[in-house]
Amino acid sequence: MVLSETTARDPGWAAVAAALQAKHGGRRITWGGSVTNALPALRAAFPRRACFVTRPQEATREYVAQVHRLMRALDDDPWGDCLGGILTGHDASNALAIAQTAAPLTIRKGAGGTSIPLGRMPEGIWYDEGRRGHAVEKRAGGEPRDVEAPGDTTSTLVDLLNGGTVDLFVTSGHATERDWQIGYSYRNGHFRSKAGRMRGVDTFGGEHEVRSTNPKVYLPVGNCLMGHIDGPDAMALAWMNAAGVRQMIGYTVPTWFGYMGWGVLDYFVDQPGRFTLAEAFFVNQQALLAELQRNPASKGHRFDRDVVAFYGDPGWEARMADGPRNWEQALDRAGNRFTFTIRPNLGAASFGVADGNGSQRGGRPFVQLLPVRIGPATVVEGADFAPVITDDFLLVPHPGACDTNRAYRIVFDAAPR
Repeated sequence: MVLSETTARDPGWAAVAAALQAKHGGRRITWGGSVTNALPALRAAFPRRACFVTRPQEATREYVAQVHRLMRALDDDPWGDCLGGILTGHDASNALAIAQTAAPLTIRKGAGGTSIPLGRMPEGIWYDEGRRGHAVEKRAGGEPRDVEAPGDTTSTLVDLLNGGTVDLFVTSGHATERDWQIGYSYRNGHFRSKAGRMRGVDTFGGEHEVRSTNPKVYLPVGNCLMGHIDGPDAMALAWMNAAGVRQMIGYTVPTWFGYMGWGVLDYFVDQPGRFTLAEAFFVNQQALLAELQRNPASKGHRFDRDVVAFYGDPGWEARMADGPRNWEQALDRAGNRFTFTIRPNLGAASFGVADGNGSQRGGRPFVQLLPVRIGPATVVEGADFAPVITDDFLLVPHPGACDTNRAYRIVFDAAPR
C-alpha cells in the first residue's frame, strides 16, 4: 500500500489502507511532497503488486503518469516491474467499499455501448453506437444474434446496469470528464455525472438515475477523458460510487491512438479467463513498451504510454469466465528450466483477433506471467522467436500468420530471485 502522509493522517482514508492490509497483508509506504518520493522505499520492497491509496484530489493527470513511471523504475530495465493500481473513490466510504471487496468476480455477462465479442462470454448484449435501432444479444446457451433496439437507448442502458446482472461494461465514443455521449454517429442520450452520482438523460429530457451496487468492471476503451479526475463531479468517481465499479481503466487525455485502451480487450476479453483485468492492463502496457523498443519514434505509442489510468485494487481478481480462445498457452517448470508452449486452436487463423472493433487491435505479442520472480535467463530453445524474458514475464513478439507446421515453444533456464 502506497499513500501520502496526508492521506495516512485522514482517519477515513487510513481505514482504506488498513482494509487492504487486512485483505492482502504486505507493507505500507508513505510519501511526502510527491508520489515520486516513494521510489526508494518501493525499490527496497520490490513488490509484485502495489496499490496506491489516493484521495480523489490527489488523483490528477500528472499523478497517474507519475505512478506509471514509478512502476517501471524499480530496476534498471525499461519494462514494468510491478502491477500497480490507484485505489480512489468519490469519498473515503466509497473507497473503503472497493477495498473491502474480496470475493473474486467471474465475468459471465457483458454489456456495451460498442461492439464486444459476445462469443467470448456466456451471455451479453451490446448496443450499436453507429447504427440507430441495432443491437446484438447473446443469451445463455445461445449464439449472438441481431436484435432491434430502441432509437434512444438511455433508459435501456440504465436499467441494464441497475438490474444487477452485468459484470462488465464497455463503452467508446465521445466523452468528457462530465458525460458520455451514447450515440457516436446519430443522436442519442447522455450519461452525466455530478457529486458522485450518475444519471442518464435521454433525448426527450427524461432523467434516469444509475443506482447499481453489484461489483463490476468498466472499460471505456475508446472514450476521451473518462479517467481524468479533475474534481468531485468527475465521471470516473461516479462510476465507482453510483455504478458499483470496482476496477476501471480510463484515458486522462483526449484519445486518438487507442493502443492502451482498446488493446486491453485483446488480452482480457479475447482471451477469456487467461488474465485478470489488472494483469491484462499490465501485459498490454508491456506490449506497448515492446513497440517503443522496436520503434522509439512512434508518436502514438509514446502518447499512450502514461495517460491511461487503472483504478482499483490490483490484487482483486476480476476475470472473464473461461471461454473459447484462439490458442492455448502453458508454462511448465522443472527446477530452473521453464518451457513455454503455444497450441493453436483455429489453424492458420489462430493468431487473429476475435473482434476488430476499435483502434490498434490485433498483432499483440504473446505474454506469459511468471509464477516466481527470476534472475537472468538463458534461452535454450526458441531464440528465433526473439523472446523478451524479464523478472516477471515472458513476451514473444507476434509471429504473424500461424504456421500449423511449426512448433511454438521456448525453453529457458533461470533461477528464482
